[in-house]
Amino acid sequence: MNSFLFAAAENDGIANCKAGGMGDVVRDVPRQISEKGDKAHVVVPSYGRLHQQGVLKTKLNFSLRGMVYTAELYEVKPKKEYPNVYHYVVHHPEIEAGGIAHIYHDDPEEPFYTDAIKYFIFCTAVAEAIKKGAFGKLDIVHLHDWHSSLLLFLREYHRGYENLRKIRFVYSIHNLAIQGIRPFEDNYSSLRNWFPDIPFDEKGLIDYRYQDCINLMAVGIRLADAVHTVSPSYKEDVMKPSSPPEFIGGEGLEKDLQQADKENRLFGILNGCNYKNINVEEKGQIYRNTVKALFSWLQEESKKYKADFLAHTGEKIMQYVDNEPKFIVSSVARLTEQKFYFFKRSPEAFVAILKKLEKIDGIFILLGTGAPEYEELFRDISYKHKNFIFTNGQSENLIDSMYLESNLYFMPSLFEPCGISQMLSMRNGNPCLVHHTGGLIDTVKHMKTGFGFDGDSYDQKIKNMLSTFDIALDIFVNDKPTWKKIQTNAKKARFTWQKSVDEYYKVLYKM
Repeated sequence: MNSFLFAAAENDGIANCKAGGMGDVVRDVPRQISEKGDKAHVVVPSYGRLHQQGVLKTKLNFSLRGMVYTAELYEVKPKKEYPNVYHYVVHHPEIEAGGIAHIYHDDPEEPFYTDAIKYFIFCTAVAEAIKKGAFGKLDIVHLHDWHSSLLLFLREYHRGYENLRKIRFVYSIHNLAIQGIRPFEDNYSSLRNWFPDIPFDEKGLIDYRYQDCINLMAVGIRLADAVHTVSPSYKEDVMKPSSPPEFIGGEGLEKDLQQADKENRLFGILNGCNYKNINVEEKGQIYRNTVKALFSWLQEESKKYKADFLAHTGEKIMQYVDNEPKFIVSSVARLTEQKFYFFKRSPEAFVAILKKLEKIDGIFILLGTGAPEYEELFRDISYKHKNFIFTNGQSENLIDSMYLESNLYFMPSLFEPCGISQMLSMRNGNPCLVHHTGGLIDTVKHMKTGFGFDGDSYDQKIKNMLSTFDIALDIFVNDKPTWKKIQTNAKKARFTWQKSVDEYYKVLYKM
């Protein structure tokens, strides 16, 4: 039996430990490993809360900042039991919950200041736990994004953790844009402050733009035995330099990624999607679930600043309870540049989409929270256009209803390492309209399982987005057999974890 350890910032295999798609991956891959008859341990930080119902496994003593730190390793209950899958959290008072999903901190003055501290402590505790044998004998350690890459720094430079070199380390990139950049010294949240006794080679750790800093995303790419992007097309994208907004590629790390590819360490494998034990909402509940969500948000203190807007949305949705629209376009996403840059820069294009929908008695439903300037943009458009429903909050039940009852799922991401929303939508037989980038190229086939647009310049992309939207509407209204065929193909498409994890075993794990 092979034994794996997954170290990450998120794990949706346990309750209240997810901010994005990484949490899904860290939940699903160990389950698939279990189905292969192997053993998986998953460890994340406790964020001061996740250890409370756990069982203390061991205390971990290690040196940081020239003093002894003591952290605690707890085993915790998963949402769902699988044979040979074990879930752990590392607790230390300085590993605090942030404002984003009670996980990440947002330090606008000094990016990554607080998070770097948390993950320095977390990674050193995990290195100590591996050394102590807390997870038994391990064959593979699989790290996810910059939050866990410091384990590779410890393996490379820390004399106390040379035993980690006997284990194969794999590094998955979920979001290349977020790189975990911190100063080498002269700062409380710097590498030298936390590891004063370790001689390290700055050249091997350096950020190309800020040469007095370590780049933790780069550390993962440079030092792992295998590096993994979450789709094949994204692997091709990241080896080219970015030229925003037309193209988002390697984000300054393309040389490291090209080098990893040359050394045969870089692999693009598409994330999978879950096709069993799915929580299914009843059909016809979308408006009711919206109203329910709005009432619960109205009672939250933190939502008071937008209470008027939530009430406005409730009033708007009521008109569709008895008078259902003929066509629903939906989007579910965090409101960020990655997901909605096209609408932020060209709001007139989004308004054009709403006008096209108006002609066929169609509505656009968008669910999400995020950057204040994006929230304000969509609130403003909602006040002006009656067929735009902006549900400015988070609700799993409503999201399930949207995937179930939409006619077209809209995903105009500026870049997309893999994307899960398009898979969840297709799983329900809903065609998607996507910007053909990264994982969206690998999952949505134009005119076969959905619709895709691209272009050589920004203006061309916007023009093509609108003309592709026209094509989709025209087929829906005037060519029902073709629409049905695209729906059927979307529903039949399968991106299984079994297929992805078989590929992991072959090229990432070398088993």
